[in-house]
Amino acid sequence: MTIKRREFLLFLGASAGSIALNSCQQKAFTPFVDSVNATNTSANTQGGINFKPLKGPMPLSGSSTVAQTGQLIEISTSSSQQQIQAYSTYEVPDDLLLPEDFIYDIIAAWGDKVGDSRFGYNNDYLSFVETSKDEGFLTVNFEYISAKPWIQTYQKVIGKSLPFAEIETALKPAGKDGINAFSLADKEPTKKMVKEVSTEALVDLGIGVISIRRNPAGQWERTNSKADRRITGISGLTDGRYVKATGPAVAVFNKKGQGYQDKLGDKIIGTFANCAGGTTPWGTVFSAEENIQNLVPEPVFADGTSFDPGQKKFYIDAEEMGGLGNVFGLAGNKYGWMVELDPANPKDYGTKHTWLGRYRHEALGIRVVTGKSLAFYSGCDRRSGHLYKFVSKNAVKNPKDKANSQLLTEGMLYAAKFNADGTGSWIALKADTPVNPDLPSIHAGGIINLPKRPQGGFFKVEKDADVVAFKQKFKTLGDLYQGNALEKQGAILIDAHYAASAAGATCTARPEDTEIAPDGSLYITFTSGSGSDTDGGPDLRIFQGKDGKAYEYGWIMRLMEDGNEPSAMSFQWKMFATGGEPAEGGLGFANPDNLMIDKSGNIWMVNDMSSDKLNSAVPAGRVGKDGKPISQSNLRGLYGNNAIWFLPASGPNAGEAFLFGIGPMECETTGPFFTEDEKTLFLSIQHPGEMNGSRLDLAFESRELAMKTTDGQEFMQTRKVPIGSNWPGNKPNDPPKPAVVAIRRVDLRSVT
Repeated sequence: MTIKRREFLLFLGASAGSIALNSCQQKAFTPFVDSVNATNTSANTQGGINFKPLKGPMPLSGSSTVAQTGQLIEISTSSSQQQIQAYSTYEVPDDLLLPEDFIYDIIAAWGDKVGDSRFGYNNDYLSFVETSKDEGFLTVNFEYISAKPWIQTYQKVIGKSLPFAEIETALKPAGKDGINAFSLADKEPTKKMVKEVSTEALVDLGIGVISIRRNPAGQWERTNSKADRRITGISGLTDGRYVKATGPAVAVFNKKGQGYQDKLGDKIIGTFANCAGGTTPWGTVFSAEENIQNLVPEPVFADGTSFDPGQKKFYIDAEEMGGLGNVFGLAGNKYGWMVELDPANPKDYGTKHTWLGRYRHEALGIRVVTGKSLAFYSGCDRRSGHLYKFVSKNAVKNPKDKANSQLLTEGMLYAAKFNADGTGSWIALKADTPVNPDLPSIHAGGIINLPKRPQGGFFKVEKDADVVAFKQKFKTLGDLYQGNALEKQGAILIDAHYAASAAGATCTARPEDTEIAPDGSLYITFTSGSGSDTDGGPDLRIFQGKDGKAYEYGWIMRLMEDGNEPSAMSFQWKMFATGGEPAEGGLGFANPDNLMIDKSGNIWMVNDMSSDKLNSAVPAGRVGKDGKPISQSNLRGLYGNNAIWFLPASGPNAGEAFLFGIGPMECETTGPFFTEDEKTLFLSIQHPGEMNGSRLDLAFESRELAMKTTDGQEFMQTRKVPIGSNWPGNKPNDPPKPAVVAIRRVDLRSVT
C-alpha cells in the first residue's frame, strides 16, 4: 500500500539553585566539504527544508552524495554507479548525530537525583509544560528494564550492589517459566532477593517531573524545584503515595469478585510500562501504560477481576526483566491505563481515568474544541491492536481550565472499524453493542483472540466457523461480562482489547502514536504490519504490502472525522507515508513510531526497529543459507540505527522523508517534543547498548549487507558496526545510560 508523491500532495490539499547541565555540544557528522554544504543548505531552505539532511546507510531520494569529481549530486538524479560508489562503505555512529550547526545538551540521565528518588531507566515520552518564558516542567516516562545493560552497569551508575549472581542461580532450575515469588514465604531467601531486585527495577519505572529553565546561551538547566518528583512502579507501597482512579472500573476494584483482590480498593500502587503520552491545553500530562503483560497478568475474568499474581512469574531474559509485580502481589487489572498528572502540583501522584480503557496504551491524541466534547485518541500497541477514541459526555467550556479533567469521568469509549474504501466508523464498547468479530482468515497470522467464557481470559480462534459459533452463543458484549450495569461497563473497559475484537473493531498494525494536526485531522503511526502466532495480526484488507500480503515496515495514516467533528461516529482515512526501501516504493525508514507535528503542520517522526535487528548482516541475493529469501523482519538491518525523520506537509519536498538525526548504538529514539517557540526539540534516547551493554575497548564488527540503489540495483555494503554503546559519556568503556537531550541550533534560531 504505497503512496505516490502526486497522490500525497493531492491528499494534503484535503486538508531553586541552578545546576548547569552536561553539554555534549555535539555537532553532526558532515560527509561533504564546506563549499558544497553552503550551497546545499541554501537549496534545502528554499525547498522548505531548513537543515541539511544527514547521509544514512541507504540511498534516499531526498539525500545527496559526492561524486568522484567532488561535485555534490542529488540521489534522485544520480546513476546507480554513483550511488554504489557513495554507499559501498558506511560507519555506524555510537552518538546522536545531527545536521550541521545543530548541537544537543544532556538534560538528565539514568541515576541522576530527582526529588527524593532518581531519574529512571529507559526514558520515553516527554512533555514540556511552560510556566513562564524559558521555564517549565519536563515530564518524562520510564518504560521498562533492558536486562543486560541495567544489570551490567547498575552498581557503577547507582553506586550499590544487587544480588544478580544469586538471582541467576535461583532462576536456573525454573528455566523460562521463572519464579513465583508471590507464593513463597516471606522468610525465604529467594523471595527476599527477588523483592530487592524488583524494588530497584520498579523504582526505575514510572514517571518523573523535573523543573528546567533556559539560560541566555540557549542551554537548559535544571532548577530542582519542590515539584520535582518521581511516581515509580511502587509508589504507594510504603510511602502512601497511591495513584487514584476514576470511572466505571473503580466499581470492579472495590468489589469482591471472581478473581484476585489486592485489598486496596480503588487505591493503586504505582505505574509502570510508561511508553508514550499526551499533553493537555490545561497543563496536565498523560502517561500511557503499555506492555504491562510483561510485569503483571494481563487477562481478567468476566467480572473484570484479575488473575492471580502467580500467573506472571519473575524472570530475566536476554532483553528484559519481567514479572516485577509478582512478589508484591500487584493486581493486573489496575495496570494498562492512561495516567493523568499535573506536573506543577507536587502532591499529585497521578490519576488513572478508566473511561479511556485498559489495553497496551501507546500515545494519546488530544482534541479540545470550545463548545465540543473532548476527543481522546489512543492505540493498542500489539499485533492486532485497535485504535480507540473516548468522547466526553459534556462539552469543553475553556480549553485551559483544569476542570476539564472532570470531563474524563463521563463519556464513552469507541473502537475503530476501518473499511477498505477509505471510510470507517466508531463502535461503542458498551453492554448492548452486538458481538460481531471479524473472521480470522482476513488477518495476517490467520487468528483472532476473543474473550474466553466462562473460564476468563481469552482464546485463540483459527477457524472462521468458530467465529460464527461464537456469535451464535453471545449476542452482545453484555453477554460476555458480569456484574451490575456499572460493574459490567467497568469490566468491558478493563478487557477493552478483547471486547473490541468481539465487537468487530478492526485489528490494526501496532498503532504506536496518535497526534492531532493543526487542521484537526489525526495522524497515526502503524509500526508493523506483520502477523503473530500469539496476538494475531492486522486486517490484510487495510494493511498490506504491494503484493497484498503482510508488510513489516509500517505506515503513517491520516484520519479525518466526518464534518471535522470531534464526536463524529464516522471518518475518512488514507495512508500518508509508507515505510520501506525507495526501490520498493517506501520512503527509506522502517517501523515509524512517535510523531511530533510542528506549527506548520510538518511531521517529525522517530522510528522503532527492534534492537536485535539493527545493522544485522544481509547476504548477497538476500537469500539465507537455507535457500529461502530473507524475511522482511530480518532485512531491517539495512536501515541502520533508529533515527529522527522530517516529512514536510507542503512545498516542493512534500511526500519525501529527510533524515534529521541518527541515534546511538542499539537505542530507540523516542518522545520528540518542541518548546512553544520551537527553538528546542526535546528527545529521549532509550536503551543505548540494549543487546551488548557497554562497548568495551571500542569494539566493532565489519558486516556485509546487500543494499539496493533507488532504482533497485543490488550492491554489497561493508558496514563498520560498534558492539555495544558508550553513550552518553562517549568515552571508551563508559556505561551506556538512557538520557534526555535538548536539541538546538548553534545560533538559537527555530529548529523548524
